[in-house]
Amino acid sequence: MKPQPHAQSLSHRIVELAWPVLIAQLSSMTQMVSDTVLAGRYGTEDLAAVAVASGIYISIVMLMVGILQAVAPTVAHHVGAGRTNEIGPSVQQGFWLALALTVPAVLFMRQPDWLMQLSDMSPAVENRARDYLTTVAWGLPAVLLYRTFYAFTNALGRTRVLMFISLAATAVHIPLSWALINGKLGFAPLGGTGCAVSSACIAWLAFFAALLHVSRTPAYAPYHLFSRWQPPHFKTLAELLRLGLPMGFSSFVEITAFTLIALLVARLGAGVVAGHRIVGNLSALIYMLPLALAIATLVLVGQAVGGRDGLGARRAAKVGIVLATGLSTLVSIVMWFARDPVMAAYTADPAVRELASSLVIYICLYQFFDAIQTVAAHALRGYKITVGPMLIHTLCFWGIGLGGGYRLAFSGMGALLPPQGVAGFWQAAVLSNMAAAALFGGYLHLASKKHAARPA
Repeated sequence: MKPQPHAQSLSHRIVELAWPVLIAQLSSMTQMVSDTVLAGRYGTEDLAAVAVASGIYISIVMLMVGILQAVAPTVAHHVGAGRTNEIGPSVQQGFWLALALTVPAVLFMRQPDWLMQLSDMSPAVENRARDYLTTVAWGLPAVLLYRTFYAFTNALGRTRVLMFISLAATAVHIPLSWALINGKLGFAPLGGTGCAVSSACIAWLAFFAALLHVSRTPAYAPYHLFSRWQPPHFKTLAELLRLGLPMGFSSFVEITAFTLIALLVARLGAGVVAGHRIVGNLSALIYMLPLALAIATLVLVGQAVGGRDGLGARRAAKVGIVLATGLSTLVSIVMWFARDPVMAAYTADPAVRELASSLVIYICLYQFFDAIQTVAAHALRGYKITVGPMLIHTLCFWGIGLGGGYRLAFSGMGALLPPQGVAGFWQAAVLSNMAAAALFGGYLHLASKKHAARPA
């Protein structure tokens, strides 16, 4: 029987894989935060347009990226089983899938009417939002190709390159956005659309940096990513889609449960949308910590399952959850005490700052439960279990979070509770994360117990 790793060594391995991913994700989130701050300083309407448009953009991208994340458990299983010769072909099919997904992604970005109709935003905000979406669509092919490389590299445990590429992209994006938004360095002032131009440019920068890294690094040579290129293989593509479509829909449900709020509350005014955008930024920033730990947990679970080590996979999932819940709770406490200076850094509008400060309590309340459901959902992906988690995400985040939030925001609970405005959506988010934590925790317990009972 294979010796089982101690919990301390598993913690060390998870942290070793997770910290470069965390920095990469925080760096990417810094780009979004900087766009929010720069657009907010330029004007409230531009900030509202960026909030709405970037919400649509993120929703579509996360749907497509979620599908491409099927590459990660596929490669992790190959690594765990020692099937080195199958890794390269699987990644190549991932690249083909990324190119295929680019077509509907660009069409959605250029024809956003079906989402815009959910909102009663002003014509000025809507026009700015449409300009943003049309512009940022130019970077979508690079985004999806890079995210395929991202999933592949994560599964190998080679995460530091992702950190360096993300840091370089952020170093370019922030000054470029500033110049394009405000009309500096010889550029015409573009307002919020300047964020989109910069985002499209750095997407291509990141993709070409990844290509250069793979072609110049000997560690990738055994996979023959480019020397033995294969055409689309429909059986492999079908397997990736079987895994990836539920994963993509789960990501879409989870992200839209928050991003669609910007559309639904637009009727309450640009100031409310702007305040929600700020708190959404903070929530997403904090989420990067459990997400990084969840990605690392997925890799270790997938490699253990590929190597037929069910007990090792179960241990990795448990350690990942303990790490994520402890650290996320600590971060939420720090955020609560630092809320006033943080809000002051985001906006100079007193009304927006006051609204955003009043919503911070909700993201602090659900961090513990969000960490559990995030790591558990990714651990299940390591087992290649994706359909059940998709149903749980839909029930919790659309049913309880979005549906319940709409009821609380605009109708309340009759005589018991008046309409809560935008706070109603955040109150429902707390409830949805509590339900998701319970369901995912139970699902993972049963699945991991079943695999642990199998002979090695």
